[in-house]
Amino acid sequence: MNSSYDVPTGVDARVALDELMARVGVDGLVAALRSPGLLAAVDQHAAAVREAMLVRAGRVDAAGLADYAKSVTAAAHRMGRPLPDPAGHSGDVDWSRAGWHLLRLLAVCFVAEEGGLL
Repeated sequence: MNSSYDVPTGVDARVALDELMARVGVDGLVAALRSPGLLAAVDQHAAAVREAMLVRAGRVDAAGLADYAKSVTAAAHRMGRPLPDPAGHSGDVDWSRAGWHLLRLLAVCFVAEEGGLL
């Protein structure tokens, strides 16, 4: 996923979320399950993501989450904070020092997983 990626609705949104899960979600969620502090931070970010979705669309769905992730990704790129390598090397991330954008994207993955949207 990069900042120029257009997020359509439906199946394509689920594909975008699946790609995000592969890029940051899997390794990040494993790290969160091993670290109570990181898990608490992800939980707080997840609450903010859910609230943003409810305010924006009245519900949490794949298209909304994918669009939200696109916005966070674009902002991260503008600030010079790219995401981990799309080849799946997020294992190189020190999740105990993850920046706001990675925590927020990890929270998007968490919300998508808990909502059965992947």
